[in-house]
Amino acid sequence: MRDYKPIQPRSGGPSIRKALERIGGIALLIGTTALKWGFIFVKFFGFFISVAAYTLWFHSWTFALGFVLMLLVHELGHAVEARRQGLEVSAPMFIPFIGAYVKIRHAGLTPWRNALISLAGPAAGGTAAAVVWAIGSARGSTMLVVLANIAFLLNAFNLLPIGFLDGGQIFRSMTEAWRMPVIQFEGGVPVQAFAPDRTRALIIGVLYLGLAAALVGGLLATNHAGRL
Repeated sequence: MRDYKPIQPRSGGPSIRKALERIGGIALLIGTTALKWGFIFVKFFGFFISVAAYTLWFHSWTFALGFVLMLLVHELGHAVEARRQGLEVSAPMFIPFIGAYVKIRHAGLTPWRNALISLAGPAAGGTAAAVVWAIGSARGSTMLVVLANIAFLLNAFNLLPIGFLDGGQIFRSMTEAWRMPVIQFEGGVPVQAFAPDRTRALIIGVLYLGLAAALVGGLLATNHAGRL
């Protein structure tokens, strides 16, 4: 007769199985949470996906992070002003190589209110660019000055009077304020029309030109830094 030895389990088998079960449990948890709170995952990871995408473009994850933060500040400018006006605003959404946006329910807004929301984005973005420029100049950081330069450029570009850009919205609001009559409402019903409030149209124009001049000035002042 031959002696048969009992088969011994392979070393590490149970530990591998436990590790796989743990990974599977984590994956199931993430999947379940993603299905339940998918919109939060998209918005949260959209920021980091954009950072990763711009890292491939700029070859610097720190610069890419700063760039996406600049986009975020721009959109937060719109969001803060819209919320100040009592409007519903979505969280910022990021699209790599295209930019970012927020959804604002602004149906029925007056030209003046719409212009303020549109101006707030480039104003916030330009202010952030000026802060980064000041820090970069104080520390002698070429990277920060270049980041400020690009931020000035993007916000100035956004002020072009083209329909889908902030500048297009501002220009439309200005022209509407110039020619639209002011309607008096009582209980939600229009009862009387007055002459257009052209003073506000002029104020919108002055704010628009002043902001554009400031952004272009910042762009020219930081242009000497060159490129990364």
